Amino acid sequence: MEPEVTMDYEATLDASLQRLHDEGRYRTFIDIARDQGRFPHAVWTRPDGSQKDITVWCGNDYLGMGQHPVVLAAMHQALDEAGAGSGGTRNISGTTRWHKALEAELADLHGKEAALVFTSAYIANDATLSTLRTIFPGLIIYSDALNHASMIEGVRRGGGEKRIFRHNDVAHLRELLAKDDPAAPKLIAFESIYSMDGDFGPIGAICDVAAEFGALTYLDEVHAVGMYGPRGAGIAERDGVMHRVDIINGTLAKAYGVFGGYIAASAKMVDAIRSYAPGFIFTTSLPPAVAAGAAASVRFLKTDSTLRAKHQTQAKILKMRLKALGLPIIDHGSHIVPVHVGNPVHCKMLSDLLLEDHGIYVQPINFPTVPRGTERLRFTPSPVHAAEEIDQLVKAMDVLWNHCALNRAEAVA
Repeated sequence: MEPEVTMDYEATLDASLQRLHDEGRYRTFIDIARDQGRFPHAVWTRPDGSQKDITVWCGNDYLGMGQHPVVLAAMHQALDEAGAGSGGTRNISGTTRWHKALEAELADLHGKEAALVFTSAYIANDATLSTLRTIFPGLIIYSDALNHASMIEGVRRGGGEKRIFRHNDVAHLRELLAKDDPAAPKLIAFESIYSMDGDFGPIGAICDVAAEFGALTYLDEVHAVGMYGPRGAGIAERDGVMHRVDIINGTLAKAYGVFGGYIAASAKMVDAIRSYAPGFIFTTSLPPAVAAGAAASVRFLKTDSTLRAKHQTQAKILKMRLKALGLPIIDHGSHIVPVHVGNPVHCKMLSDLLLEDHGIYVQPINFPTVPRGTERLRFTPSPVHAAEEIDQLVKAMDVLWNHCALNRAEAVA
């Protein structure tokens, strides 16, 4: 017997998509081809098939390592030796000498006994945080209010008790810890750089509170690895507190220019996650060529700080010049350069005009990535952006801010 009323799936899909259009936050992908050897230059293929040379200003290949000869050579060699794919999960034929070498590099980078590589930092966060609840029954997780979606998902999926502390508010974190059972297992999850505002987490202060209440610490260094600290291990290394963090999460897809994510921790902690996390157990491992390229990138950036220094200089120059125009820059001292717009429609319009009229590619950052009313353009300068490209961007922003009659304001500190 057929049901009297059936769900109109097509209409529901239409309504869901139309809602995004109405709110000005429907996202489109643009077809760009990075120009190896000339990055940040790329070629944009429009929907009509025509092409335009553009400069990428919103990439996460922060140091340009995705085109570095050391990385490419390692990938070519591994590809020639091992072929394209890994052939299986890590438990079933997917562990190779390239994976083991990469994990050894990462453990050494963070001063930990071991590391574990995942297919992305998102999966590393999700799989690890959700699995910790299995390993430590009754675990209470204290999560910063602005943690990345992958951390939120891992905490949620694991079930159990969670506490949200106000962003970077150590006093509030301490209040929450003090209210809970002293005997309960606890973990504090937070980030070193929050990528939408570019502000830093108070790692040392959080480690102090964790020690006071017997809590583990879980630090996401995704937007800092490769770029901060004497060997590029991140903000915890820069601040001299890396040894106090129990689990460090990082990515191989941003400053290291390749692909994948990882955790670094004690040998026992890594062994437990490796043995219990479905997101690790049931996922095919990285292709050997990717693992080889990532290891080469990590190894190179441990000893060469030239790109890190130039990266910081470029970010300071861009922020200084945009501030001089009176644009509302959010500046917390990191390499990330957000320009506050505050309206999703205006944000998308600015992005479109920059691309069409000036050959500058920067994606609008809208809800749910950031709260409504805080929409922004987020620029990521790199060592491979030349002075003339910074000039072009600054002039284009000045023209468009006038054209769109947007307010000029003091920088946001």
